[in-house]
Amino acid sequence: MPIRILVVDDHSVVRQGIITLLEDEEDILIVGEASDGDEVLDSVSKYKPDVVLLDLTMPRMSGLEAIKLLLPAFPNVKVLVFSMHNNADYIISAVTNGAAGYLQKDTGREEILRAVRSVAAGELYYPPNASSVIIRSLILPKKEVEVPEVKSTNSASVWNKMTPREQQILQCLTEGMSSKDIAEHFTISSNTVANQRASIMRKANVKNTAELIGLALRDREKV
Repeated sequence: MPIRILVVDDHSVVRQGIITLLEDEEDILIVGEASDGDEVLDSVSKYKPDVVLLDLTMPRMSGLEAIKLLLPAFPNVKVLVFSMHNNADYIISAVTNGAAGYLQKDTGREEILRAVRSVAAGELYYPPNASSVIIRSLILPKKEVEVPEVKSTNSASVWNKMTPREQQILQCLTEGMSSKDIAEHFTISSNTVANQRASIMRKANVKNTAELIGLALRDREKV
């Protein structure tokens, strides 16, 4: 039986590239594709994949949020993250929420094939750059790897203080995207991103991006 793959990415060019790369393999069958996290559950139910190749940065629902919903509902499905980011917080979040592997989008064809086959066989696949992050989180003192503490006098979630667009920008920041990446992702100017970023930090009452991300990640866990 071939390995049934569902490809999830908000960029059609990326989806088509992955499909083109994998579709000629005799032991792999592309059963479907989806363009954002909101479509994942319905797509998994419809296409019944063995492996979901999942982007993290998508509109409406991020890949991490999708993993949190997907794996409890479909425990036999394997999630292989396929992201442009090498962000330590998100590698750890992907691991702790049950992702079977984590690849960056500049990964070569042969390694992608190895990863797909490994996770389909019930193994974990984390290349050296991701493995080093995971190992550091396990062996270093907790204070060296946890998100910096942020003091806040307001117990309300920082996410609830933001407009819908600011929430999207904040989500991108927590995934390690630069202002340039965010501007390209939403097809807006860098100045617009800078203004929204300043507004977010003002509403969150933080002094720098590290504090902002720490606060946002902790508040996200409470949601």
